[in-house]
Amino acid sequence: MQSSDKPILESLNLFYHESETSGRDSSPTQNSGDVACLFCQEQFDTVEQREDLLRHLAVVHKFVIGDVNLITDLKKYLTYWRQRFLEEDLANFCSLISTKAKNANKGSEDQYYLLCDVLAEDKTLREFLQKKKLEKVLAQQQREREDENFCRTCLFCREQFTGNRADMFDHMTHDHGFSVGLPDNLVYTDEFLDILQEKLDKLQCLYCERTFKDKTVLKEHMRKKQHKKINPKNRKYDKFYIINYLEMGRSWEVIQAEPDEEVGTETETEDEESWEDWEEAGSQAVCLFCDFSSCVPHKLNAHMQQELHDFDLKEVKLRLNLNFYQQIKLINFMRRQIYLGTCFGCGEKFEERRALVEHMHTQQHVDKLPESSAWDQPQYFFPTYENDNLLCQLEDDDNDVEDDTEGASGRSQVIAEDLPYLNTILAHESVRKEILSGDIT
Repeated sequence: MQSSDKPILESLNLFYHESETSGRDSSPTQNSGDVACLFCQEQFDTVEQREDLLRHLAVVHKFVIGDVNLITDLKKYLTYWRQRFLEEDLANFCSLISTKAKNANKGSEDQYYLLCDVLAEDKTLREFLQKKKLEKVLAQQQREREDENFCRTCLFCREQFTGNRADMFDHMTHDHGFSVGLPDNLVYTDEFLDILQEKLDKLQCLYCERTFKDKTVLKEHMRKKQHKKINPKNRKYDKFYIINYLEMGRSWEVIQAEPDEEVGTETETEDEESWEDWEEAGSQAVCLFCDFSSCVPHKLNAHMQQELHDFDLKEVKLRLNLNFYQQIKLINFMRRQIYLGTCFGCGEKFEERRALVEHMHTQQHVDKLPESSAWDQPQYFFPTYENDNLLCQLEDDDNDVEDDTEGASGRSQVIAEDLPYLNTILAHESVRKEILSGDIT
């Protein structure tokens, strides 16, 4: 596929001038941000018209680029290959693929040219573009760190910050509970903040991206649903995180999903492996409303908030001022009601759990808990299901204990309940005295 009389790296010049190419390549694409098709005069914007460009290459010219989503700078990539295709025959670089549609006549088949990183020159080009992009992004990040002209007002209050951008991000994290990650991991922060500010000005939630009628409703929604964060599924935010530029084709989600490895450790001991198994075994907690389970508390809480459940256990705890034991009784009550197919908001019964969950979601009965007298009873100290690990994930903090039940050390005191009066021989004072003196046999 590759010509043997010319080294691969000889043509890695990404900054061709239009005057160096033939007449069919003459166009004002370098200044406008557009790029010409590899084989004709048609112009495309590599950002806004990317899909149109790829469709044009495939349909009109029978040409396909493999793993195009892994190309860091598509414009420079196309500029490079346009020049190379002028110098040498297309067949020297591409694989020829024949396709035949179903039910097609004999001899009726299409042939496509495939350009991908199987070709050493293409792989080198992609890696070169990736490296240059990373260098550019790191240089931009360094400029932002050294920029002393930064001046901006917090997204959630009127406090103004000048000089160091990190101060503003730290303020939003600690004072408003809004975190977008460590400031050292961000780049193009001005554009990032402009996008977030625009969404808030349009009364749009930053996480679920729903629009609300006024700022008060939006603020209450983001607080109640714990939506003071950005939507990780919105690919527009990938641009602002350094981690997305580190390796070609590996986003932050792919890197985050990989297991952690200790540097310099070649093998794990048997003790480490047994500890890992112990941490995972038997720690799955099941959702209150469906069969979803997770050993990570925040994942389970996020599931119950974001699916058809709309239930936030932490918000309920704060709203009803529940202590640790009241949380246990409430969960056991809810477990039993759902097991019996009964909506605890209205008392209606259902044959199937799915119908019950849909009813509670559509009627907004998930947060419509009954009076505490219905569930704050001793019988609900006992788990509805054996080994209910959701009970083990509950937080037992100092706020759960009222001041008048705290001892001098700050620890909660256990106060015994008054025992009911029983008509036994212990009611006779003479018998009690004999027991205490040890004279009774």
